[in-house]
Amino acid sequence: MDQTFYRMFAVRYGRLERRSPQNFIGGDDHDVPMPLDYFVWVIQGEQASYVVDTGYGEETGRRRGRSITRSVAEGLGALGIDPAAVRDVILTHLHYDHAGNHDLFPNAKYHLQDSEMAYCTGRQMCHGFLAHHYECEDVTAMVRNVFDGRVRFHDGAADFAPGISLHRVGGHTGGQQVVRVSTRRGWVVLASDAAHFYANLARGTPFPAIYHAGEMLEGFRTLRALADSDDHIIPGHDPEVIRRYPAFSPATEGWIVRLDQPPRRP
Repeated sequence: MDQTFYRMFAVRYGRLERRSPQNFIGGDDHDVPMPLDYFVWVIQGEQASYVVDTGYGEETGRRRGRSITRSVAEGLGALGIDPAAVRDVILTHLHYDHAGNHDLFPNAKYHLQDSEMAYCTGRQMCHGFLAHHYECEDVTAMVRNVFDGRVRFHDGAADFAPGISLHRVGGHTGGQQVVRVSTRRGWVVLASDAAHFYANLARGTPFPAIYHAGEMLEGFRTLRALADSDDHIIPGHDPEVIRRYPAFSPATEGWIVRLDQPPRRP
């Protein structure tokens, strides 16, 4: 059987200025600027396009002090995607910056791990340190989607479509999952928050927003086992993604990049 290949895009929609000690458990002696970029991702095949994560909206961003550089809807539109026409959305987890904008995809089914829904509706949310990263409205909207028949749950590793698979790694949340995608340059893994930055993975040091350090460290191993190389792992918040990968078009430089093509070398 012929292998299925996909095009992949990272769509940058937001930004937060930070310093490097904030991005590693144990801090960082260098103390240099190290901002977070916020992304959603698109996997585009011959028959369908899939959206991975849905970002946060304007009100949530304003309340949390996060800027929106360009809206998620605008980014999808630049790729020729009508959000109302999207049939399947993969949610890597339900943190506010990955599971907002829930009115943007009225006809989609959402794919997430059993353990993520159990985590963000269970006793762990009695702890502010963990609950802070969720928006109650996003979680309750997903509960409504469950009752409306719009959620497909997965338990661990699962085949999503030919050439696309989902893999629970946990660590960052109770049910963090990553997405493995077949492309012409090989197997690419959307790590999402299983690795916020390339440097988290390279140093073996997790980002401080964490539920289970051991699972996150084992997740680093899983990312490397699933991807063809470290150059095939796409971290969830690193501005380096925009710098390393070629733009979708001249008009999307610094905004939308191709992940199915090899990274640009310095």
